[in-house]
Amino acid sequence: MVVAFCKARQGTKPMRNANGHRGTKRKRKNILFLNYFRNFAPMKERNHTFDFLCGICIIRMICLHTITFCGHKDDAWWLEVMGWSFFFMCFFFFKAGYFNKTVSGDTKAYVTDKTKRLLIPYVVWGTIGFIIYAFYIPFEVERYHHPIEPMEWSHLWRTSSFWGNEPVWFLFSFWAAYILVHFIKKIHIVKPISVFQTVVILLCPLVSYWLWTQENPLPMSLSNVFMGVFFFNMGRTWRWLIEKMERRTTLWLSGVLIAAFVVLNIVWHGEYVMSTNLFRGNPWAAFFNTMIILIGLSGFLIKLPLPRVPVINYIGQHSMVYFVAHYPLLQFYRFTHIVFGHSIYGHWDDFIVLLVFVFGLCTWLVPYVEKVPWLSGRWKKKN
Repeated sequence: MVVAFCKARQGTKPMRNANGHRGTKRKRKNILFLNYFRNFAPMKERNHTFDFLCGICIIRMICLHTITFCGHKDDAWWLEVMGWSFFFMCFFFFKAGYFNKTVSGDTKAYVTDKTKRLLIPYVVWGTIGFIIYAFYIPFEVERYHHPIEPMEWSHLWRTSSFWGNEPVWFLFSFWAAYILVHFIKKIHIVKPISVFQTVVILLCPLVSYWLWTQENPLPMSLSNVFMGVFFFNMGRTWRWLIEKMERRTTLWLSGVLIAAFVVLNIVWHGEYVMSTNLFRGNPWAAFFNTMIILIGLSGFLIKLPLPRVPVINYIGQHSMVYFVAHYPLLQFYRFTHIVFGHSIYGHWDDFIVLLVFVFGLCTWLVPYVEKVPWLSGRWKKKN
């Protein structure tokens, strides 16, 4: 942390007032704080639009889990927020496809790379969450007004979620989607290959919907992978299209799609919950509305001169750390308070404290976690 602040300070000239003297200590501290978020970034150029959208999605996800812990997830205002942001998990697959250069190549090297980047952090952070959860079992503390659920191994087999860090299901589904996309690309049975692959990809949402009607029989929540494959390829296709369209055309099309989403989400509502492959409301509306808002929102912001919003872009740029670390921190805070006789259920003050606690600690953890490949998935490429 000290090194990060020193680096931030090296890139900033001392503040001086009209008399040529340095500014106050408070001003210098504020500059250091902002530069921590501005300068703690890789040297390569990044896309501010997708970092911003990713940061918003991470903030929304952490707020969802925090407000659930505090017992307010069924409040009318929050249900309204959820109804307008149900597409946020699909966005991560869309983003991955947008920036993906290739899914072909040597199968062994490809699978090894995705395993190191996704599957190893999945196991490690799932185990960390499980240890925190299991530590409190002997206390037989009550979670709100119910006892702690018994730990059953079938939970992992059915949902790919670890006790104590349930959101890591996403890393497993993300890994499975990458692998499936790779093997779809490898198919050479039917000519032309591109047409056959397109048909297979377009059938993926139908497969996902059919699995939902069959109560999602696949283990490890694999029923959602097919929808992930579709949005991954939609991101790749949108990248190809947007590079061929003029800026004005892209803005016009994106604006129409955003307006269409606003209208359709009111008169033809449907939601898709990727974690459980669940369709709410009209299934076709859930699929179509998710598709148009991802295309419209990304296209509109990409073609606008969007400035970098330091805090939000920082969260989006380092989203992996916030994603894997926030839930164990929530569990630790909740269980610790219960052990000492205080339940956070129904307390808005704890909601605010929890948000500050989680975002603060995750931000502090970023430089440390990202130095450890098996925690962050950031492995150095071999030359």
